Amino acid sequence: MQNNVNATRMELLGLRKRVVLAGRGHHLLSEKRDEISRQLIKIARDIGPLRKMVEAELLETSRRFMLARATMEPEDTKAALEIATKKFSLAIKFTSIMSVKVPQLSKEMDGDIICYGFATTSGEMDVALLALERAFDNLIELAEKEKQAHLLATELQMTRRRVNVLEHVVIPELQETIKFIFSKLAEAERDNTSRLMKIADMIRA
Repeated sequence: MQNNVNATRMELLGLRKRVVLAGRGHHLLSEKRDEISRQLIKIARDIGPLRKMVEAELLETSRRFMLARATMEPEDTKAALEIATKKFSLAIKFTSIMSVKVPQLSKEMDGDIICYGFATTSGEMDVALLALERAFDNLIELAEKEKQAHLLATELQMTRRRVNVLEHVVIPELQETIKFIFSKLAEAERDNTSRLMKIADMIRA
């Protein structure tokens, strides 16, 4: 950079302004990095217990379905689950966390999940379907938080990279160039002063 710079006072003033702007940018990005880190840690703390809860609920649901299948005829199981009367829709809206757009999920369910007669079905089938219905809330919340964590982690990585570039590359290079120009200007000033003194000596002589 120093080889291509004009060692002038205007260039020096411009570089000093750029250092100030880079410093402000570094400060703001550092604050953003720290806040994203805090938000990410908060979400990560929620994800662990929530994932365990979802896994336990789905495991219990699967166990109940297996018990239902064991106590019912295959054709009765198929008939019981063949016609769906429960309607499920997922709504997605976005909110902002430190300028990062993250999703918020909400569900709408209509109808009854138990849509069969009780003559040929097992009570375990009822329990399994109701357990599956209850698991939806935690499952949706888990999906929401994991997506938020992924987006924030991506943004955190980009922000860290920008902070490091400003801190270790941009600002040091600007400061070195300022020193270079200041040195050149000081050298030129000394040469000019020396010439003026020689001229003054010649005039006096």
